[in-house]
Amino acid sequence: MVSPEAEEILESLYLHQAEGGPYPAAAIGTAAMAEVLTAALAEARDGRCQLNAAGLEAGQDVVRRHRLAERLLQDVLAGQSEQMEENACQFEHVLVRGLADQVCTLLGHPTTCPHGKVIPPGPCCREARTRNITPVGPMAEGKVGARGTVAYLTTRDSRAVQKLMAMGVLPGADVQLIRRFPSYVFQVGYSQFTIDRPLAAAVYVHWKK
Repeated sequence: MVSPEAEEILESLYLHQAEGGPYPAAAIGTAAMAEVLTAALAEARDGRCQLNAAGLEAGQDVVRRHRLAERLLQDVLAGQSEQMEENACQFEHVLVRGLADQVCTLLGHPTTCPHGKVIPPGPCCREARTRNITPVGPMAEGKVGARGTVAYLTTRDSRAVQKLMAMGVLPGADVQLIRRFPSYVFQVGYSQFTIDRPLAAAVYVHWKK
């Protein structure tokens, strides 16, 4: 375990070495960099620090937590894009490995963050593939005829929540997507409802394969 400041260094070095990001030159000589070196996660070479195998694994874990935090903030907590990066930087340090896997499972094991960058897979992702666990996705992107169970709603609009609840769209409810154009038509129980795309995008479903 290292401090949040050292985790930021691990993240920056990982992004530099694995994804071609900028080298965190400003971190040289800081207490956080010294902590990374003392933890035997990196080596100093020619005035630069480079992550070793253990450091790359640790850095990848931090990046995974950061991108899962972004996904959670946008998809579930409806966070504002201008605040998402700052909040994700704070939240990533709270997501320890076990909790990160739980968040990843809740989100349906997403492969990319809201910016389109790859989320490194974790043990829960590999287990989900092995067990053929159903994915989670917005109703707006579902296939016509697909059936599933509502996982969660992603909107802070109380009126939208009340409208969906009045239709019976609650976590655990069985739904089927009937039509996508010109509006979204879906069935809950024996009733069919019509909604627009923004509302359909707020409903995340465990789709059945």
